[in-house]
Amino acid sequence: MKMIGVDIGGTKIEAALIDREQLIQSYSCPTPSDQTKEQVVQTIGDAIEQVFADDIDGIGIGVPGLVDLETNEVLDVVNIPSWDRVPLKQLLEERFNRPVFVNNDANCFAVGENYFGKGQAYDNFVGITLGTGLGAGIIINSHLYSGRFCGAGEFGALYYQDKTLEAYASGQFFKDRNLSGKTLAEQAEQGNEQALQQFHELGEHIGRAIGNVLFALAPQAIILGGSVSQSFHLFEAGMRAVLENEFPYQRLYQSLQIEVSDLANGAVFGASSLVMDAVSQKYENH
Repeated sequence: MKMIGVDIGGTKIEAALIDREQLIQSYSCPTPSDQTKEQVVQTIGDAIEQVFADDIDGIGIGVPGLVDLETNEVLDVVNIPSWDRVPLKQLLEERFNRPVFVNNDANCFAVGENYFGKGQAYDNFVGITLGTGLGAGIIINSHLYSGRFCGAGEFGALYYQDKTLEAYASGQFFKDRNLSGKTLAEQAEQGNEQALQQFHELGEHIGRAIGNVLFALAPQAIILGGSVSQSFHLFEAGMRAVLENEFPYQRLYQSLQIEVSDLANGAVFGASSLVMDAVSQKYENH
């Protein structure tokens, strides 16, 4: 299967041509986030044009926002103020005459792991992205479950302490303390006790976030992605301490696999996987 995956970020748009498990060609350009919705759509289309091939089966697009899968409209996108109810699927299908599938970026991460990454080993898992925020995508019976408006899995928005889980279990934990996560990680690697303690505390919050996922879904595995996940070895002890000492259903935790994604180019592979998921579900329903 040959697909195009597109990752729309607040600062960069990346498009890639993917043939089975191989990235054939990629192209990226700045996101014209201060432009009109029409100009942003034009830029996305032009990026796709750079990697387009006549024999592609479809185009998958990941956006950092909500998508109405019934009307196929992007409701809004983080850091692109002009986007409000953009019929992205319709506009790009008219331009390229290929099926287009759109979903939010956390869901794309999960479905990418399902088809190309560590999620291949599991029927039911949750992909959690730990970056500037906390996002999640849910895979049930080897297929993505998006919920209404692609809003399923918004565990980061759950109330926690005086704010939300996202404020404590993501990069916001450092930002709210006027700390640089990158600098802190470098210090922790060198054995700085204060830096190590900050990561241990971050791990405790992440452990409670995982506990909420276990309460809600009891998956076989949780796969972590995003920039903060690269410091897993620094926060793992705090995370596991909470899960071992506070989580009441130890049978659930003890049977849970927690892994860190190693999928290169995961954003575009994840977006392209929307095509595979749609084709697979259509085949199974017939």
